[in-house]
Amino acid sequence: MSGHKNQSSNPPGLKQIDLDQIWGDLKEGIEQQMNRNPSKSKKGQASGGAQLVGLELYKRLREFLRIYLVTLLKDGLDLMDEDVLQFYTRQWEEYQFSSKVLNGVCAYLNRHWVRRECEEGRKGIYQIYQLALVTWRDNLFKHLNKQVTNAVLKLIERERNAFLHFVRVLSCIIYFSGLNEEDPAAKGQNLSVYKESFENVFLEDTERFYTRESTEFLRQNPVTEYMKKAEQRLLEEQKRVQVYLHETTNERLAKTCERVLIEKHLEIFHSEFQNLLDADKNDDLGRMYQLVARIPDGLGELRNLLESHIANQGLSAIDKCGDSANNDPKIYVNTILEVHKKYNALVLTAFNNDSGFVAALDKACGRFINSNAVTKQANSSSKSPELLAKYCDLLLKKSSKNPEEAELEDTLNQVMVVFKYIEDKDVFQKFYSKMLAKRLVQHMSASDDAEASMISKLKQACGFEYTSKLQRMFQDIGVSKDLNEQFRKHLVNSNEPLDIDFSIQVLSSGSWPFQQSFTFSLPTELERSVHRFTTFYSGQHSGRKLNWLYNMSKGELLTNCFKNRYTLQASTFQMAVLLQYNTSETWSIQQLHESTQIKQDFLIQVLQILLKAKLLQSDDDENELHSNSIVSLFTGYKNKKLRVNINIPMKTELKVEQETTHKHIEEDRKLLIQAAIVRIMKMRKVLKHQQLVAEVLNQLSQRFKPRVHIIKKCIDILIEKEYLERTEGQKDTYSYLA
Repeated sequence: MSGHKNQSSNPPGLKQIDLDQIWGDLKEGIEQQMNRNPSKSKKGQASGGAQLVGLELYKRLREFLRIYLVTLLKDGLDLMDEDVLQFYTRQWEEYQFSSKVLNGVCAYLNRHWVRRECEEGRKGIYQIYQLALVTWRDNLFKHLNKQVTNAVLKLIERERNAFLHFVRVLSCIIYFSGLNEEDPAAKGQNLSVYKESFENVFLEDTERFYTRESTEFLRQNPVTEYMKKAEQRLLEEQKRVQVYLHETTNERLAKTCERVLIEKHLEIFHSEFQNLLDADKNDDLGRMYQLVARIPDGLGELRNLLESHIANQGLSAIDKCGDSANNDPKIYVNTILEVHKKYNALVLTAFNNDSGFVAALDKACGRFINSNAVTKQANSSSKSPELLAKYCDLLLKKSSKNPEEAELEDTLNQVMVVFKYIEDKDVFQKFYSKMLAKRLVQHMSASDDAEASMISKLKQACGFEYTSKLQRMFQDIGVSKDLNEQFRKHLVNSNEPLDIDFSIQVLSSGSWPFQQSFTFSLPTELERSVHRFTTFYSGQHSGRKLNWLYNMSKGELLTNCFKNRYTLQASTFQMAVLLQYNTSETWSIQQLHESTQIKQDFLIQVLQILLKAKLLQSDDDENELHSNSIVSLFTGYKNKKLRVNINIPMKTELKVEQETTHKHIEEDRKLLIQAAIVRIMKMRKVLKHQQLVAEVLNQLSQRFKPRVHIIKKCIDILIEKEYLERTEGQKDTYSYLA
């Protein structure tokens, strides 16, 4: 067949060349090449032969290579360890080089006969270079494979144990991956020989080695040292792949090492994690995180341990503060911030700001901020938002200790960190708005910019609705400034100026958290001013009614009855009492009550402050005053300051205010719950009880955490009001009534 094909392709007049002669010349050339003594003259003969022969030449080439390798194998069969590796490496390099030369010599054969045979689908026909590789695999590699692989594994173990490098010898592993060219048409590299003959055995050996080493090392060393060792080993194995293993081994080798070095010892890591947290070993915690993160779902237990640890640290820190945390908002908030700052830094550095660990920090902070020694003592989870609002008041109120603008802004950002974790944000809103109102009315804000900045932060965190009333308060103060200016101009134009300096603030009743004060007899000195302004305002805004908040009003009194002339800053009630002493230096409490119309229990509290200030005196003890007690002006009053502030809030007033605030919170919550129920039912029409409760909890969780029994009460109220009804024939189901 071959002869026929070649004859048909011969040019006319070219005589038939004897096949044996061609093969003889070609064989001589190949032998010289294989023996590393190539001859240039034979190459031309081989090329010529390749033009004339086909299958027969191919068969003779294959047989020649087989005999050559069978002979070569005899030199290597009895070799072991490094000797067999050196033999295999050297022979492979020389054989591969010669095979490439041979492939060039047989270029014509490859290009025509081999190509045609492959296209016709003939099996077992390869390009000459591939034929050389397949022949090597079948006649030398398969017989030396176990010896070579065992030698390689021993050498790798020596390398691991002694940190030596046998790169030159071990590079023969790469040659395993060159023995797979069974299918010349196949695209990409086929690594079946490499994987079956070396990689699988290598990975089993690696697992055995590291199982033994890790167990032994942990028995003799602390976990912190073991983690360094594991880190180092993982890096070594990665480099091993880069230097003399095939790149595809990297993933399987890494997973094997991770399973043996980390996953099998996770329990030890978990128990050590708690010790490292207790000892603040941040570097070791970071190392553990980097190792355990390699294991799928391996970090879950570490996150749980971190969450519990932070929560316990927070509870412990607040517990250590004792009563001072309950009474001093600054101590309470700073204690929380110190815990958060410490563990936020830990999550950022050691745990790479991993979202799971950030969530653990958030959950832990939420736990200890909303339920701790202070909240338990107050028997209310709303203690935290109340103290946070009071801390804001300390920061934003005028005082000698006010920080610089930049420092204040930074502190407000810290406040927002705590605010984020507060569950009862509606409680914070109530207390914050009350304190903001007082700061604005009493002109006690340290900085309008800081006030606006804080409202902006709250708006960003909770939305427009949360801060709408706070913003309206600011607007009212601005409007009041303009109103005062108009009133002054009105007085000038009327040619009837007031005898006193009088300024007002008009507040819209829906936005300000103030209660209307009880009526009392306004001192005649103030009556004219109040009347004049009421007339002026009514003229400008017909239909509006002014309710005077005397309990929020204040003024200044100039004294002419003492050795020095003092200016007393007093509340309206204190002014009403002190102005009575213009007509008489001695009054009974009953007489003062009749003159001022202030309720007697409240009047006694006003008098107690004036007695403590030494402006008045009484023969009775200030804590045992009664209606017949005589209170007289103390003309010997002295004070180092000429301006004296006697406008001190009364304890009972503060207590009542706190109680009413909490009462209002509960009332507001019921309305919010009812509104949420109606919204949900309007959209769903029919809903089961459990689903309705779940949706209400979900909708209101940003403001506060509603108690389930309150939700049930609100459902009953809405059924009474005929917004809902219980669905007939269906248990625990409600229908919306349009």
